[in-house]
Amino acid sequence: MISPATSRQHSQALPRDTEWADPNAPLHFAQKNVHFVGIGGCGMSGLARIVRAAGGVCSGTDLSPSEYTEALEADGIDVILEQTAESVPGDADVLVVSAAIRGDHPEVVEAKRRGLPVLKYAQVVGRLMIGRTGVAIAGTHGKSTTTSMLSHILLQTGLDPTFIVGAICEQIGGGARVGNPDMLVAEACEYDRSFHNFRPTHGVILNVEEDHLDIYGSLDAIIESFHHFGELIRPDGTLLISHERAYRTNVAAGLECDVETIGFGPQADWHVEQVRQSKTRIRSQVVLRHEGEVVCEFRCRMPGEHMAYNAAVAAVTAHRMGAMWDGIAKAIGSFRGLGRRMQVMGVANGVTVIDDYGHHPTEIDTTLRALRDHYHPETRGGRLICVFQPHQHSRTRFLLDQFATSFEEADVVVVPEIYFVRDSEEDRRAVSAADLVYKLQQRGVLAVHIDDFKDITRFLTHHCKPNDLLVAMGAGPVWQIAKGFLESSQ
Repeated sequence: MISPATSRQHSQALPRDTEWADPNAPLHFAQKNVHFVGIGGCGMSGLARIVRAAGGVCSGTDLSPSEYTEALEADGIDVILEQTAESVPGDADVLVVSAAIRGDHPEVVEAKRRGLPVLKYAQVVGRLMIGRTGVAIAGTHGKSTTTSMLSHILLQTGLDPTFIVGAICEQIGGGARVGNPDMLVAEACEYDRSFHNFRPTHGVILNVEEDHLDIYGSLDAIIESFHHFGELIRPDGTLLISHERAYRTNVAAGLECDVETIGFGPQADWHVEQVRQSKTRIRSQVVLRHEGEVVCEFRCRMPGEHMAYNAAVAAVTAHRMGAMWDGIAKAIGSFRGLGRRMQVMGVANGVTVIDDYGHHPTEIDTTLRALRDHYHPETRGGRLICVFQPHQHSRTRFLLDQFATSFEEADVVVVPEIYFVRDSEEDRRAVSAADLVYKLQQRGVLAVHIDDFKDITRFLTHHCKPNDLLVAMGAGPVWQIAKGFLESSQ
């Protein structure tokens, strides 16, 4: 840990290189002092490593210690656990800020006072793709999983990727890796139109649905935003887009790059098929066809049709980057998944405990169906119990009716208070967790609202019984409930 008193100095406003201002120019970090605000996140810490590998001298700040900040310091990247004007190094050339950092942040205000350029995380990732083989994985759902799968395939087939994933996948070394500097794989988030900063060679659109309506306002605006993302793909590049779930005729209209579709419909350019063992159960065997010919068959360890689809997308993209089909199939078969995506946390008193990141109605419905199909708790007299923490009041308010229909596979639903992030006080007053519980109860779902995580853990300890399947779900800290239940059951 370094001290701001000994390492930070104010400087007067000075003219800076104009190279930072052109969004279509590649970034050159050699011998540049790059300061990261919010460096403790998965993506930001990974980006700092990539910038350092490109010759930059990196430092950063965050508000609290984490495994990321500790790892960065162990690797020689200075981190301050406070965010003030004095935290900005006196010799900084540029600030890189996470998506959570606002314009009135003290470090941003200080940078502007000095005349320092301020770039967002997505701007840097996008411009790092210029002059390289960049791969951008976009879509309302499945970005982290597909990006992790693709990175794993590329690693296993010897293609040495550089990548940034917005989640932890222990099998690929965490959430980021510095490999071949000419190959950069990253997920492309549509929130705040961040993916409009990307300049990929290969683009992927997994699906398109209503989300982030506090930013977009309508589905039409979301579709237009994905279309613009497609326009940013290099003319000699490719777009792989869902045949069924991405409004492809609107999104892909008029694009210069080569466009192919992928999906479960036989009309898709890349046809994905799951082999059924019986009329009631889907196995993880997947057949991938191109122009009617079988090109790859593989087993997917992660349950659910959506995971088979994600794996197929990763397979096609890896092949476009030079991986051979045999190696791709073997790599997918060895992929064990990533953190907070149907992750098995443990078993306590006969109750299997799952942690999942799902926070959109489609994700919830798809995940719960996959888990019931895979575990079949009802055949052993068990139940599927879901603790769901809504993420953002605005999302909950805009999609309340959709949320109410997404828990049909759950036998019991427990809802804590909504996770408050990025919302206004007006959003906060407009909807509550009790509103969602009321909607669920109207549809005949056994649902209960309990505010406090400790109270929920006590409720679960009293009500769960052997052979139950307990799922903690949401993008907030709801995983603490799964952990607390396991600890209380020891």
